[in-house]
Amino acid sequence: MPGKILITGGSGLVGMRLSEMLIDQGYEVAHLSRNPEKMSTYKAFKWDVKQGYIDENALNHADYIVNLAGAGISDEKWTEERKKEIRRSRVEGINLLHKYLSSAKHQVKGFISASAIGIYGDSGDRLLSEESLYGDDFLAEVCKAWEAAAWQMRDLSLRTVILRLGIVLSPKGGALPQMAKPVKMMAGAALGSGKQYMSWIHIDDVCRLFIRAIEDKAYEGVYNAVAPHPVTNAEFTKELAEAMHKPLVLPNVPAFALNLMLGEMSEAVLASQRVSANKVLQTGFTFEYTYLEEALDSFYGSEKD
Repeated sequence: MPGKILITGGSGLVGMRLSEMLIDQGYEVAHLSRNPEKMSTYKAFKWDVKQGYIDENALNHADYIVNLAGAGISDEKWTEERKKEIRRSRVEGINLLHKYLSSAKHQVKGFISASAIGIYGDSGDRLLSEESLYGDDFLAEVCKAWEAAAWQMRDLSLRTVILRLGIVLSPKGGALPQMAKPVKMMAGAALGSGKQYMSWIHIDDVCRLFIRAIEDKAYEGVYNAVAPHPVTNAEFTKELAEAMHKPLVLPNVPAFALNLMLGEMSEAVLASQRVSANKVLQTGFTFEYTYLEEALDSFYGSEKD
């Protein structure tokens, strides 16, 4: 039976689409928000992580909590202050939820949290499973802290699921519009060597996976949330240009130029992560978009030259 879902980070790219899909399936959806008065589409309860406050009524509205909160990785240049915020925004909200769930009466049965495949670091062309070694760069360290915070929920006997998200594809935000813009202007080009692997997932598939993790009690622990067929950056750029009916005429953007433009963030753009979807597939989950061509076609298939 559909129940009540409380979402943190609900106004983000995944949160908004997930909320729509949950409502379509008969769930009640509420968001935790710093500014609940600005929310019109969904019921919203106030939380203020810096002040250590959550409206306790929110927890009465939750059979499951879906945790998507976190400052955007690519929204701003990585100053030391921004890096602290990227980490803090992922860890402190979970810590606050844990504190409230430890002391308040509630009916929460499970905690489903986002993490990211950035935990594996730059791994070349090795195929990565959930048991693979972690990286030691900035994003890997952020993901380790993020997951360590989420694991605390098991102490409260909550079924805990962590989905390590690949590059979520949507024309409404995230990486895809940033990649599509130069292609549209016929200035698209592979980045660096172009050989680095990109493990991607269509936004609808990632939302279906969150819903599956809510509904299927066999889900517990860590799962890679990636489509079964990762591609290299060069392949991605070529497929995107074909989907948008645009030519690719420029040479690759050299790594040093990316470093000049992006600073330390260029490491994330140039990192190679070839991530396996086998564990999710073994649960019986079926992807709607298995190949990149299908995913891009769902966004750009109706566009003409």
